[in-house]
Amino acid sequence: MLTRIKDIATNLAPRLVEIRRHIHAHPELSGQEYQTAAFVAGVLSSSGLHVEEGVGKTGVIGEIPGNYHDSRVLAIRTDMDALPIQERSGLDYASRTEGVMHACGHDVHTTVGLGTAMILSQIADELSGKIRFIFQPAEEIAQGANWMVNDGVMNHVAAILGVHVFPSIPAGSVGIRYGALTAAADDLEISIFGESGHGARPHEAVDAIWIAAQVVTALQQAISRTQNPLRPVVLSIGKINGGRAPNIIADKVELLGTVRSLHPETRKELPQWIENIVANVCNSYGAKYQVNYRQGVPSVQNDNALTQLLQSSAEEAWSSDNVLVLPEPSLGAEDFSVYLEHAPGAMFRLGVGYKERIINHPLHHPQFEIDESAIITGVITLAYAAFKYWESK
Repeated sequence: MLTRIKDIATNLAPRLVEIRRHIHAHPELSGQEYQTAAFVAGVLSSSGLHVEEGVGKTGVIGEIPGNYHDSRVLAIRTDMDALPIQERSGLDYASRTEGVMHACGHDVHTTVGLGTAMILSQIADELSGKIRFIFQPAEEIAQGANWMVNDGVMNHVAAILGVHVFPSIPAGSVGIRYGALTAAADDLEISIFGESGHGARPHEAVDAIWIAAQVVTALQQAISRTQNPLRPVVLSIGKINGGRAPNIIADKVELLGTVRSLHPETRKELPQWIENIVANVCNSYGAKYQVNYRQGVPSVQNDNALTQLLQSSAEEAWSSDNVLVLPEPSLGAEDFSVYLEHAPGAMFRLGVGYKERIINHPLHHPQFEIDESAIITGVITLAYAAFKYWESK
């Protein structure tokens, strides 16, 4: 079967490159993936899949029924949205939409999902169970997975597989990670309330800007001395608003940031830990405060059995030399984790780096680009893993 899958993929390769370049040239922001969704639905329909559009707002699902009357489903999820970045790659198929770019590789993910569906549709009689392809919108704003789940895409799903490009390893390689793959990502908003005064007489006021600076410093220092270094926490303040004029002491400052963590126990403690530090600083200098901690997406925790399935499938397809067991998780976030609250799953890293280049631009870079030979690596790995999943049942 692996040989058959590879033969089908080889024949599809030129078409898949065309698909990827079309999607790359026509990126759409989160929740606005109308053209992408219509294109995806068209490809799926032409491959004989049962297709449903408008799922999770702008999402698409396609199903292969399989040969066995079982209500259980193996799901394969890929995402479709792009980022608000002006592309500077200089490619012939660069983004034609001003200020929008597939800088995170979701064009590749969508193509890999479509290619996997095209292959499995040709061997549908050999599949003993149902395959559901989930083409998700709005991953970049961590909303799309919830939208899809709310519309029932995880009904009857027994397991789910996913893929994410990884420019740090070369095309032709697959990265496997057992356990934590990505971090939980939460949103933090802190408001500091002081009292205005003349800039020449700060002792008569309560300087919210200065106190906010103390809060930021205290949070960063406290991480290194009060958090377990074996359970990493990253807290980054990315936006500060405050002040009215150069000679007026600010009476209010707003801090916006992100908090990343890997361990559920640590994540549970972080809201109170942060508020205690903010309270101590503000109370010391006579300011008031408000902390709004919003939980975002949890950490992606790969299921061991499904990770082993991906590893064995990739090793059979590409040899163990091209399958890397990644020693560390990423502190980036992925709303694939939302699906894992409903069924076990695993996501693998698809190497897309150019072997001959000294520098491969990272994700979210305006010059990010991939070695397109990686598409076939991803398609064959996923298709064979799906076949093996049902073969083992």
